[in-house]
Amino acid sequence: MKTDPIQDSILAETRRQFFARGARGLGAAALATLLSETGRGATAAGGEGGLPGLPHFAPTAKRAIYLHMVGAPPQMDLFDYKPAMKDWYDKDLPDSIRRGQRLTTMTSGQSRFPIAPSIFRFAQHGQSGAWVSELLPWTAKVVDKMAIIRSMNTEAINHEPAITFIQTGQQIAGRPCIGSWLAYGLGSPNRDLPAFVVLNASHSHPRAGVQAISAKLWSSGFLSAKYAGVALRSGRDPVLYLQNPDGVTTEVRRRMLDALAELNEIQHEKTGDPETRARIAQFEMAFRMQASVPELTDL
Repeated sequence: MKTDPIQDSILAETRRQFFARGARGLGAAALATLLSETGRGATAAGGEGGLPGLPHFAPTAKRAIYLHMVGAPPQMDLFDYKPAMKDWYDKDLPDSIRRGQRLTTMTSGQSRFPIAPSIFRFAQHGQSGAWVSELLPWTAKVVDKMAIIRSMNTEAINHEPAITFIQTGQQIAGRPCIGSWLAYGLGSPNRDLPAFVVLNASHSHPRAGVQAISAKLWSSGFLSAKYAGVALRSGRDPVLYLQNPDGVTTEVRRRMLDALAELNEIQHEKTGDPETRARIAQFEMAFRMQASVPELTDL
């Protein structure tokens, strides 16, 4: 019986081999766009575009500043006015509300769970009539420019899972954060700087050097590592490991990166791992940031 060797090869191919071969093809297309000075979605200013077709309409904002206030007062003392809570003062939380919810370590030893209202006064402000507590007198003056969202909730009862949920949409770590999704979908208007940067505040902790929040909260998760947030620090070196060691010139660094890119390409041909190409992109970005970051942080 005469057989077709090409067809036999296709039929004998395993699922793993199929996806590896497909990944190499997609990776080659991605690298061609990466190495092009103006990619398919790039802007005239030399930016790197995101997904085709995004954004869906002409944007009016060029940048977004997202403040995640770790350790801030609870919403019940700021914007979420609950006048009926006064009628429940010192009454135990009903089982119909708790619904068998597990307890935190801090409250597991309590014999009862009394309800308490906010101790701060609330008043309505602006044309919207939004309720704002006395803790935020200056915020109350611009409340009509704000959108207060009260529909978000989570089953998390501890700080870290709740924070992870806010940043990634899941309590369990490992998903991309909101900044990574924006970088993935919209790209960056400047190819010399990352689309997503993080300014991490110092923690008011007696031990020096304690980070306010975990670095996993600006992780790209299962997206490419190039969409992860880049932390900017105060001080002499805003971004770690950008400065060349003593005796290494820019020309030497360029030759090192070119050689490293060739080695990574050889590795990619063997494994088809897209993270290898992401590593090449990260090295190239870091090289460009050696010139752009000092200018950016020279305030």
